[in-house]
Amino acid sequence: MKMFIFKSFCLFSLLFIAVLTGMQMANNGIQKMKGYEDPQKNNVISLQGEDQNQHAAILENDLSSHDMNAKKKKLEELSAVNFFSSIGRKMSDGLTNASAKMIDQITK
Repeated sequence: MKMFIFKSFCLFSLLFIAVLTGMQMANNGIQKMKGYEDPQKNNVISLQGEDQNQHAAILENDLSSHDMNAKKKKLEELSAVNFFSSIGRKMSDGLTNASAKMIDQITK
């Protein structure tokens, strides 16, 4: 029994250290990907101007309100609902209701 607890503790410690190392490596990778070393890349989105004369830039690519209005009109014309999204939402609601009813039956 003592050997089992010792082995389990060693395994838990090893896995814990591996998780911490992985988190640190992921953090370093995210910082590299975002380009924190490069001061030119700090702002992903920049908004300038007032309500009527707004100017936006995403990743230093300029956007105008005309482009946004054209895209909005195009989406409204399509009026397309993502078929798979609606099916997924219905399935999720059904599973949620079914599991809630099952839990209610078990607890009563």
